[in-house]
Order: sequence, then C-alpha cells, then structure tokens
Amino acid sequence: MHIEVRTEGKKKKYYLTHTVRTGKKFRKFRAYLGTDLSKEDINKKRKLAEQIILDKIEKSKEIHDPYNTVLSSGELTELKSLEAKGTIKIKHLNETDWQNFTEAFTYDTNAIEGSTITEDEVVNILEKCAKPKNREEWEITETHGVAEAVQYLRKTKIHISLELIKEIHRISFKGSKGFAGQFRKKGEEVVVVNAYREIVHRGTPSTEVTKKLKELIIWYEKNKNKYTPIVLAAVVHNRFEIVHPFADGNGRVGRLLLNNILLKHNKPPVNIEFENRSDYYLALREYQNNGNIRPTIELIIKQYKRLKDAISKK
Repeated sequence: MHIEVRTEGKKKKYYLTHTVRTGKKFRKFRAYLGTDLSKEDINKKRKLAEQIILDKIEKSKEIHDPYNTVLSSGELTELKSLEAKGTIKIKHLNETDWQNFTEAFTYDTNAIEGSTITEDEVVNILEKCAKPKNREEWEITETHGVAEAVQYLRKTKIHISLELIKEIHRISFKGSKGFAGQFRKKGEEVVVVNAYREIVHRGTPSTEVTKKLKELIIWYEKNKNKYTPIVLAAVVHNRFEIVHPFADGNGRVGRLLLNNILLKHNKPPVNIEFENRSDYYLALREYQNNGNIRPTIELIIKQYKRLKDAISKK
C-alpha cells in the first residue's frame, strides 16, 4: 500500500492506495485520508485506512465461476477430460480401503499443519489406542479427532451447511482447542504469514464470516447439479480457505469438507499427501490470486490416480 497525493488548486488530498491483480486485470482500491495533512496526521490515519481497503477488497471478491469466467471452451473440454481420468466410485472401496484411507488421510492432513506424529504412530494410535512417547497430548487427541471426522462424513447426508462446518471442526478438535466448533468471534482476525514473515493470506473479517459462508452454500446449492463433483469440491474447498472461519484448524476442516462434497456425489475420498504440500499451497494461491481452479483439480486427479492404482493391484 502506498500514499497517493492529488492536487486540487492549492489543496493536496491524500489517499492510501493498493492495487490488486485478479486474473489478467488490475483493480485499484483507495481510502481517503484527508486534505493538507502532515506526516504525523498520515501515520495516525493509515492503520484505519488499511483496514478500510482490506474490507473493500474482501467485499469485492466473488465466487469464481470455474467455467464461464476462468476457462475458455477449449480449456473446459480439456478439464472435463482430465476429470474423467479420475473416475472411481465409492463402491470400489471396501472397509479395509476405508481404514487405510482414514489412517493415511489423518497422518497427511495433520502433518501438513505441523504435526510431528509419524505414519506408523498414527496406525498404532487409531488401531491400538497407543500413546507414543515424546508426543504432545494435543497431537494424539487430534489424530483421533480427524479420524472420527472422516467416519462422521461417511454417515451424514448433509452436503454443506453452517452446522456441518461447525460439527466437522468440533469433532476434529473437541479435545485440543477450547473454541472447537465455534467461528471466529468479533475482533478475532486471521493473518497467514510465510517463513519470511510476509503476509500470504488474510482471512475474511470476523464480522463477515457467516455471510461469506452462506454465500458459498447458496452457490453450491445452485450449481451442485451443474458442475462435476471434482469441480464442486475444489471450489468449495478453496473458497472455504479464503474465508478462514476458525481461529485455527481451517486447513483440516477444508480438506474434510472437500471430501464430503466428493462423497455426496458418489466419488471416493481423496488424500492430499504431505509430500505434495507445495503443490497444494500453490493451487490455493492460484485460486485466491487469479481465480484459477485448474491446479486444484489437477492435484485431486493426481491423488485419485494413486488411489486407483492401489485398488487395481488388489
């Protein structure tokens, strides 16, 4: 963000300005600071102006239509072809497959968020209720919680709702986070930074969380019979991550929500593996910054192929 000065006659008007790229277009957002200001006045007003701009940017965001606004007709044809390659039905998974998936998903989805529990330890925790040494109690608790959430999604008939989203979070973190199942309260804002302490994502303002999730639910209900399951799941997941409704645990809930959409359309679940976390983060950024859903879909298909190969070997 930078200060922009406009001269009108003998007066100088000051604005805080920020330019955002959306796809191939650039859009400029401004917040008026005042006229004939000193440096001290500008510094005093800058913080509030920054928040005003961020709110304007957030309110300007819409759910990207993955076909009409992002892809050409040729890309659409190719994308549908790619999705067809990932075709597997839930009926192809037996109970052993489900157990293996649950253990693998629990390990990978927690590892992406920093859990130190190993794959073997996850198996022992879930199958033998073991408590591995030198592991934090919350890590063990969240291992059980995520696995339980997977089983919950197998049983529920709901595709997406505010209550479902809260319940997924509550089950996953009921023994480790005091705010399990509760959206961020007013004033609780989320900023995600990288290793260089640079801001890579700023969640929806806490006062807008419920509104934005309702918009996502409406979008899904309107399009659930229009788009293919993988596209629906990808958009729901990525939009959910942009909103970031919880103080913590959004990544895991988002990946569980992605799977719920797939399951409700007779697709098997998908596991974003820890080794593919860089591709996963890149896909999230591509959607957030450019409205490009393609990398997310390609990653899902890549993970489906691994599942398909595993099943074919049995």
